[in-house]
Amino acid sequence: MKATLITGASGGIGKAFAVKLAAEKHNLVLVARSADKLHELCDELMLEHQITAHYVALDLTAPDADSRLFAETEKHGFEIEWLINNAGFGSMGDFARLDIESELKMINLNITALVALTHRYLQKMRERKSGVIINVASTASFQPLPFMATYAATKAFVTSFSEAIAEENRSHNIVVTALCPGPTDTNFFAAANAEPFKMKGMETPEAVVETALNAVRRGQSTVVSGWTNYAVSVFGTLTPNFLVTRTIGSFLRPKFEDK
Repeated sequence: MKATLITGASGGIGKAFAVKLAAEKHNLVLVARSADKLHELCDELMLEHQITAHYVALDLTAPDADSRLFAETEKHGFEIEWLINNAGFGSMGDFARLDIESELKMINLNITALVALTHRYLQKMRERKSGVIINVASTASFQPLPFMATYAATKAFVTSFSEAIAEENRSHNIVVTALCPGPTDTNFFAAANAEPFKMKGMETPEAVVETALNAVRRGQSTVVSGWTNYAVSVFGTLTPNFLVTRTIGSFLRPKFEDK
């Protein structure tokens, strides 16, 4: 059975992908840690759209998570035509004072799990000569970010990795897109301990998903969601890193130096 696999599907952008693609009659495999949220979402989408929706409650930072997930989809006969690597989290603060175990877990989820799942499902896509991979990066990927150092670095990896394998797989009729949202109205800020930095006018997860799907239709390897975010990303790319880091550091340092 053809299906779309979405990680981090219990809320935010991942859930918005699930809702949108279910309406377009994609069968779904939804992955996150929360079994209750996934179960409820699967039931809702199956009832409303007459699709098959399967869930896997899994911590993708576990050492064997990618092999367990792959075995689960193979066991149930799912042919993963779309892979959406959305699972990830961030942190904010003075790196020297942040919990190192949490920082390493972030690297494991944002990078290691994404690469492992991409590699596993890409093999099958190559055999079929078709497929779509959406890797959720961030506008943070376009410049170093003091006080979000690890997060921005992980997303820089995701964007670079996605652009490279997009070209490798272009001749195989496989679209790989790095989706780069800016600030989005999700629980990201709460999870990253950055609630004070939430801002007005943030994009909705639904708007971000629409941007991603339009980019896939055009075969884009990278897309920034939102014109303001695009302008910021261009600024970050064209401006020397020392100016970007000095400016951001000067702005954020007073908020963290005494904490």
